[in-house]
Amino acid sequence: MLKNGLFALLAFIATSTCIFAQQTPAEAQEGSILVLNAKAHLGNGKVIENSAIGFENGKLTLVADATLIRIDKEAWDKIIRAEGKEIYPGFIAPNSQIGLKEIDAVRATRDNREVGGFNPNVRSIIAYNTDSKVTPTIRTNGVLLAQIVPEGGTIPGTSSIVELDGWNWEDAVYKMDEGIHLDWPNTHSRSGWWGNPGPTKKNDKYTTSLNEIKNHFKEAQAYTNRKADTKNLKFEAMSGLFNAEKQLFIHTNSAKTIMDAIQFIKEMGVKAVIVGGKESWLVADLLAENNIPVILGNTQTLPSNTDDDIDQPFKTPNILHENGVLFSIGMTGAWEQFNLAFQAGQAVSYGLPYEEAVKALTANTAEILGIGETVGTLEKGKDATFFISAGDALDMRTCKLEQAFIQGKEIDLDNKFKTLARKFRGKYQK
Repeated sequence: MLKNGLFALLAFIATSTCIFAQQTPAEAQEGSILVLNAKAHLGNGKVIENSAIGFENGKLTLVADATLIRIDKEAWDKIIRAEGKEIYPGFIAPNSQIGLKEIDAVRATRDNREVGGFNPNVRSIIAYNTDSKVTPTIRTNGVLLAQIVPEGGTIPGTSSIVELDGWNWEDAVYKMDEGIHLDWPNTHSRSGWWGNPGPTKKNDKYTTSLNEIKNHFKEAQAYTNRKADTKNLKFEAMSGLFNAEKQLFIHTNSAKTIMDAIQFIKEMGVKAVIVGGKESWLVADLLAENNIPVILGNTQTLPSNTDDDIDQPFKTPNILHENGVLFSIGMTGAWEQFNLAFQAGQAVSYGLPYEEAVKALTANTAEILGIGETVGTLEKGKDATFFISAGDALDMRTCKLEQAFIQGKEIDLDNKFKTLARKFRGKYQK
């Protein structure tokens, strides 16, 4: 019986390998490359209708209007003709579990959380899996970088930013241990589910939980200031918050808890970002006044409260934009990042200017995550991390990536979905 089970397991592994062989990371860029005549969305709100984008050694060396410059075609080792196509900076997925979680229903494929309530010393980068089958599916829709974030407990740990290509986490890491994440307690708990909501109950332990968080931060701050001889790993991980080397990402959604979080940020004197922010539209003026960015969750979702407009999540990005709040758009989970660009596209339908939606996936996210000096926009001297699409990358009907580059490396855009599509088309379209 055991032997038969072993044979079955080996057969399954062999079949899976045949269906989708693991992709080899891209080679470093060789020679200079020029992309001509595409419509370029620069990520900073500007557009070049007929562009010339050149790059060498992984860096952008030319970003210009092709109609205004004289191009010496002999000076380039390779020229890509892109008439009728569109170029975008690589999209950046904040607050994701890419490479940490493979299959939600299979515990052995989830490495996104630790036991315990306060774990700032847990480093998500150590668990990052560059061989995830999810990653190629995400790149297909333009996501080329991601912030990988742990979950679980009050302080689940420390996030890092990765490029979605590499042999191992050392290759993939773009910015190491850049932020501490805090799950803010809720003032109320809700029962039921979205299709049949149950009654709402007040959280009587909210103040107690809040005091525990404050005490933990004050202890970490005192530890940092006095430089104790005996090391405390949890407090060591938090030290960067108090000298602005790290940011605090506060995960919360209600207007009440966002206001409490803003007060906490001011009290602790740390640089912070609100993550989730479903009701951030209600306190947009307060967020703008205190210069606190927001990483929104899914826009293609239902509102928090039954008395909100049914399309409120679609409208929230534009409300933040109109109030001068720096915001980006994200999605939780891993597989879900496949639809990241379409969340921004949804917001365009509800008033958000198109190029502002592009910024919410590129420049804004890069600025919020502290990597805006090297990535997020198409500018001379920045990383050549961008993609070429045959259509509008924010529209699921027309988005079709043809080529993508991460620091000049051309990325394989094949994935498991495409492999399975070819397999069954071959079977049924004969």
